[in-house]
Parts: sequence; structure tokens; C-alpha cells
Amino acid sequence: MSNLNQLYLLADHIKLSLLERQRAQSLNLDADTQDGHISRSLDQFKDGLEFLDSEAKRLRTAGDESAAQNITDSLPALQKQFSDLTSQFHGFSNPSTSSTTTSPNDPLLSPDFAAAQSTKPLKGSLRGLPGAASNKTVRFTDSPGASRGAEDLEAAALFGEGRYRDDPVDTAGYRDQAEGLDNQQLHAYHSQIMRDQDDHLDRLGESIGRQRELSMQIGDELDSHVAMLDEVDEVVDRHQGRLDRARRSLGKVARDAGESKQMIAIIVLIIILVLLIAILK
Repeated sequence: MSNLNQLYLLADHIKLSLLERQRAQSLNLDADTQDGHISRSLDQFKDGLEFLDSEAKRLRTAGDESAAQNITDSLPALQKQFSDLTSQFHGFSNPSTSSTTTSPNDPLLSPDFAAAQSTKPLKGSLRGLPGAASNKTVRFTDSPGASRGAEDLEAAALFGEGRYRDDPVDTAGYRDQAEGLDNQQLHAYHSQIMRDQDDHLDRLGESIGRQRELSMQIGDELDSHVAMLDEVDEVVDRHQGRLDRARRSLGKVARDAGESKQMIAIIVLIIILVLLIAILK
């Protein structure tokens, strides 16, 4: 069923939007800009469920039990997804809603879901630490080894105990590279982290753009389906009008036939009466 597939696709789109919003929140970005878009998508989801419910009733009335049963079997799962996604959107998260949000309906979207869940804020990020700007200090010294213990403590405060690695099995992480650096090299190292963060934010922006384009495509698809349904309604109305006219014509023919039979009977009786009168005379 085309409408069922569209709703499953819309549900996956809402899930990806919620995951992108969570990722933006983890990066201390403004995630509220997505709320209006997600809210509109949820409204479309709700309207689609109501339409499918009425469509199932119409198909059952028309005698298409197989198509109606197909919709009826799929509705509970879609309604549960709508309920879980609505709860997740309003901040009422639980294991059930989290499982729904992270599970795609289309297996082909699994890489997108994995990418949306795997990105974490960089532990070396100066942007991710609200107090970093007020607490950080920079020492300038010609002898890096003289204050190595203090620098190690400062690095631990900045980067955390864990080390960022592009590959988890790679032992040469960023913090490994920072060991033994003087102040200029450490500054260059911090600049590299900032550039990496900017690249990551650019990728995030591109992903959000793709989600917006997908939403627009879904909206166009729904509009085209509404137009098709309007055309079907017009065709059904025209056929219904033709059937009504044919029914009236048949009724008129039946009435005329009945009147003709009565007239023939009267004429026959008159002829018989005339013959009887002639014979009796």
C-alpha cells in the first residue's frame, strides 16, 4: 500500500530528526530550530493515521477485505510509533520510546541511524566546556619539561580521562600527540581540534539540510496523493450520477411497460364485449 509506505517513511524521517536534535543538544547547539519542523511532521503523521483508518473502513464497505485487513494489521504498530515519537519530542523519554526512535522501519536507512547515534561531542572541545574560557591559562616558557606535571593536570581537565581517536583501536590519539609539545605546538594542536569541530558541525549542517529536503519531498508526495484522491472522488461522483440516471430510466421503462399491459387488457376486453353483443343479437 502506497499510503502505508509513505507513513513508514515519514516515521523514519521524524526519528532521524529527533536523533539530529539530540546530537545538536549534545554539542551545545541551538536545537529548538528543529522543533517546528518536527511538530509539523508529527501533525502529518497523525493526519495520515486518521486517513488510513477511514480508508480501511471504506475498503471494508466496498468489499475489498484484503486491502482493509492489510491496513488494519499495520495501524497498531504505526500508532505506537506515533505515540512514542510524540513522547520523545516532548521530553518524556523511556526505554520504549528510545527503542522506537533508534529503530528504522526501512533497513536501508540503518547506516543513517547509526551515523546519527554514533557522533559524540569531542572530549577535547573547548566549546563543550562552559567554564573553559574563564578557567584556562596559558603558560609561555622556553623549558616545556619544567612544568610538565601542571600541564598534565591542565590537559586532563581540558580533554578528560578518555582520549579521542578517529579509530578506537588506534593507540595514537590526540592526547598522545599533545605529550611533549611546547606552548606553540600545543596552541596549534588546539587549533586543529577547533578545525575538526568546525568540519563536524559542517557535516551536521549538511545532514540537517538533507533532512529538510527529505521533509519537503514527503510533503510533495502527500500533496500529490491528496490530489489523486480528489480526482478519484470526482470520478466516483460522476459514475454515481450516471448510475442514478440509469436507475431512473429503468424505472420509467418499467412503469411504461406496466401501463401498456393495462391498455392492452382493456382493448381485449372491449373487443370481447363487442363480439358478445354481436353474437347475442
